[in-house]
Amino acid sequence: MNAPQPRLPVLPSRAAAIFEAIADLPIISPHGHCDPSWWAKASAFPDPAALLVTPDHYLFRMLYSLGERLEDLGIGTPPGSVDSRAVFRRFARHWDAFLGTPTRGWLEHTLYTVIGVPVDLSPETADAVHDHIAGWLEDPANRPRALFDSFGIECLATTDSALSDLGDHDAIAASGWTGRIIPTFRPDDLLNPARPGHAANLIKLGEMTGIDTTSFTGFLNALAARREAFRARGATATDHDVPVLMTRWLSEEDVEGLYAKAPRGTLTPTEAARFYGHMLTEMAQMSAEDGMVMQLHVGSTRSTNTLLLKRFGPDMGADIPSPVDWVTGLDALLTRVGNDPRLRLILFTLDEASYARQLAPMVGHWPSLRLGPPWWFHDSLNGIRRYFDQVVETAGYLNLAGFNDDTRAFLSIPARHDLWRRGVALHLADQEERGLLRPADSAHIARLLARDLAIDAYRLEG
Repeated sequence: MNAPQPRLPVLPSRAAAIFEAIADLPIISPHGHCDPSWWAKASAFPDPAALLVTPDHYLFRMLYSLGERLEDLGIGTPPGSVDSRAVFRRFARHWDAFLGTPTRGWLEHTLYTVIGVPVDLSPETADAVHDHIAGWLEDPANRPRALFDSFGIECLATTDSALSDLGDHDAIAASGWTGRIIPTFRPDDLLNPARPGHAANLIKLGEMTGIDTTSFTGFLNALAARREAFRARGATATDHDVPVLMTRWLSEEDVEGLYAKAPRGTLTPTEAARFYGHMLTEMAQMSAEDGMVMQLHVGSTRSTNTLLLKRFGPDMGADIPSPVDWVTGLDALLTRVGNDPRLRLILFTLDEASYARQLAPMVGHWPSLRLGPPWWFHDSLNGIRRYFDQVVETAGYLNLAGFNDDTRAFLSIPARHDLWRRGVALHLADQEERGLLRPADSAHIARLLARDLAIDAYRLEG
């Protein structure tokens, strides 16, 4: 019996040639949500269900839509309280529900190419596939550091709370292992008073930095100190999850008055939004000063299933794309610092309609802006092709930020970069066929999109 193969986009001959030239380039993963403890501890990954099913919101949101209970998938339950084999059977029962989705392609690549599962997954083979994965996980060659090297990853950035002690990153550095894993500064819990625990987090910030955060000036100084601590561990970027984009620049009196209310938790929703909008502009100014690349992820209405939010917390697959007015929303920030070439601001959206209408024209003008790749619901082959069709004519290629996989699923990273590179090849071959690019242009741009633009956009040189 032939070993199963992942479903891959069919590439015409010219696209296949373009892809072949970039297929094996090193992987740059400059934004994602992998856990740095995997490489700090260098221990084996957990059981198959805990590795592939339970943490993957792309996967379990589909299973939930088909009637599976999240508790039965190991979500919201103590570790080890749900049988891995039983979870995997539930997943396999709905395997065909993922046909046509990028999740199916990523998982097939993970199962058949990375892990080498010898049979097609199905409800009938669920136990055999589960046991093959479990055996594979026991091999030291399949631990996180070894896989990092075998995947050909040149650099991987995690996303870390601004209040993280970065101990895992320190442990990686002290281990002598040479893989380049760097943190990313995520200060949402400190900047946005609407987030749970904001007041308590301001106290923690002061305790961690030894800076009095009872004044707004002290708060800014403490944020700068944390940024410097991240930079000392190799961080080159910050990341911001922005629920509603509306940047502001407030007077000193206004912002100090708002900040005085923050530790007491007495800001109204309108006041909290004003303060957060101001802080995004403050972060852009700090990025211009210290060189950290700033990322904005905008266009997701979070936790729309109130029942799941109450029972399990956020990130339960109920986040839904929403429209964004980028021009109005970024006006204050860009007026303040958008003309400063020291600022690098990468924009991500779930609002595809804004690509041609606003984002491509904006990144084609402002020296501080770069456009991130298709994100989340749109990181599919068709999403990649729609992205290029909507942005290239106005933004060109050099104002794009290349690719990042933005994943928690480490084993899917090669699959995601493979799909992106195939999408790049199809796009460039189409551009050639229409007479818009010469083969030499395509070869140059393909490498940029596969690797080099990400290095430049995230300032990863050296």
